[in-house]
Amino acid sequence: MENLIGLLVVAPLLGAAVLLCGGRRLDRGGPWIGTLFAAVSFAIGVVLFAALLGRDADDRTLDATAFSWVPVGGFRADVGFHLDQLSMTFVLLITGVGTLIHLYSVGYMAHDERRRRFFGYLNLFLAAMLLLVVADNYLLLYVGWEGVGLASYLLIGFWQHKPSAATAAKKAFLVNRVGDMGLSIAIMLMFTTFGTFAFGPVLERATEAGEGKLTAVGLMLLLAACGKSAQVPLQSWLGDAMEGPTPVSALIHAATMVTAGVYLITRSGAIFNAAPDAQTAVVTVGAVTLLFGAIVGCAKDDIKKALAGSTMSQIGYMILAAGLGPIGYVFAIMHLVTHGFFKAGLFLGAGSVMHGMNDEVDMRRYGGLRTYMPVTFVTFGLGYLAIIGFPGLSGFFSKDKIIEAAFAKGGTEGWILGGAALLGAAITAYYMTRVMLMTFFGEKRWQPDAQGELPHPHESPRTMTIPMVVLAFGSVFAGGLFSINDTFLKWLEPVTGHAEGHSPVSALTVTAATMVVLVIGVAIAWAQYGRRPVPVTAPRGSLLTRAARRDLLQDDFNHVVLVRGGEHLTRSLVYVDHSLVDGVVNGTAASVGGLSGRMRKLQNGYARSYAVSMFGGAAVLIAATLLMRAV
Repeated sequence: MENLIGLLVVAPLLGAAVLLCGGRRLDRGGPWIGTLFAAVSFAIGVVLFAALLGRDADDRTLDATAFSWVPVGGFRADVGFHLDQLSMTFVLLITGVGTLIHLYSVGYMAHDERRRRFFGYLNLFLAAMLLLVVADNYLLLYVGWEGVGLASYLLIGFWQHKPSAATAAKKAFLVNRVGDMGLSIAIMLMFTTFGTFAFGPVLERATEAGEGKLTAVGLMLLLAACGKSAQVPLQSWLGDAMEGPTPVSALIHAATMVTAGVYLITRSGAIFNAAPDAQTAVVTVGAVTLLFGAIVGCAKDDIKKALAGSTMSQIGYMILAAGLGPIGYVFAIMHLVTHGFFKAGLFLGAGSVMHGMNDEVDMRRYGGLRTYMPVTFVTFGLGYLAIIGFPGLSGFFSKDKIIEAAFAKGGTEGWILGGAALLGAAITAYYMTRVMLMTFFGEKRWQPDAQGELPHPHESPRTMTIPMVVLAFGSVFAGGLFSINDTFLKWLEPVTGHAEGHSPVSALTVTAATMVVLVIGVAIAWAQYGRRPVPVTAPRGSLLTRAARRDLLQDDFNHVVLVRGGEHLTRSLVYVDHSLVDGVVNGTAASVGGLSGRMRKLQNGYARSYAVSMFGGAAVLIAATLLMRAV
């Protein structure tokens, strides 16, 4: 079974190689080849999952070393794989949802001339993400981490003929490089502290290191997580990444890339448990981001960007839970899995709507689509109910647990974090109800496209609707299945640990409060978008609305503080270099040159000048001698 772990990564990697190097002869069958390799990886994951289930709860670990990667003296880095309950959860999510997205893409990208290359990039992305979660050391994890960044760059900018897509890909790549520097520095600190970067020794000896060193490592890991998971302050790339094809949005923003930061923090739990200041930074980032993303999602008329704001907010919930330590690790991963189902379903539903509306993304130009696209309406609606936490659906079980864990933190911090999570739930209900009403209800507000043709909405082909139906089942039933007899908690507890907190409010009170804020959010959205006609053009809106439309001025802040600040810093350094450094060097050279030039004039080649010089010198010597005698 250990040998199968490597095949998890090799299968989609081989698919990427075949599709990217196979040439145009694979254009017709390329999409199905890519889907097949993804399905093979999923099948291997299922076999490995069955193998782990057959073991005792404390012995569900598989390790395999492929080869020695960098053996240099006392330094040794292996390509090794580690499969336990945590990585197994990610493997099933990545390959399962990834295969469904591949299948969906067969229909969605059917008319794209470069679809073979697109599926090659999808396979490459799966391979990099799988390497990230099954690596047994931080250095190999870093390889997968960078591979995910490269593949996301290629996928976001796939339609590179659009300047906006090329710019968005470059922006995502550059912002993620900032976070990647954090991971690089963290790995260096681990090696200097522990002499290794393998998970086992590092996490087992975490308590032996000084708290200051562990805090530094934790903060650098958090910086890395902020980049990949689009958390404040490195969240600016996420909305622009919607320029990629919709299956890319579903793959990156639902089950894979944006969850990498949550995996990194949870996997490194022992480091954060021993560094309280780093944990505080994690929960702060999570709380701020869940509100930031929710507010941004309220003002977007682009259906994909509204869902992108939602992703930012939901990942904020996961980061918040992961920062709570052993109380929240399990719930962070549980919400990550349920979110993978309903958010992937929502993105695929948005793509289905766009497919039937001539690629229109403005929800103000939708309306009344429920009767034209019944399967999309039902599956999207179930995802909507799941994400707002409707009782009995997946989001209800996972998000409520995070809110309970936040209150269980205790003290003033617990009340602040729990209050932020509750407020986020209310805003989530509002903006998702807004999306639902503007898209599927109300009067038709369809507008002619660039060619002057009105859209003719219709249901998508089965290759697109079947994955949406499967994900809808996950949106409905996954949370409940995980909660029966604490199944998910017992599954992950041997890896993440779990500690019961002492909450100042009961679980029943938290549930009741969540339901109240849910109803309030839905009611406000209904009053604004259900009872009144939705204008085709967006009204001016309040100051907060205008700021939210511009992503709460995050790009403006980055431009003023980072771009302009960098420009001023660069100009200042250039001035100092020219005026001070070069000034001293050039001034010294000029002084020596001037002095040598004046002295050179004394050597003019005329004997009379030399005679006068000798006479003058002799006179000076005689005068000096007489003066010394007189003294």
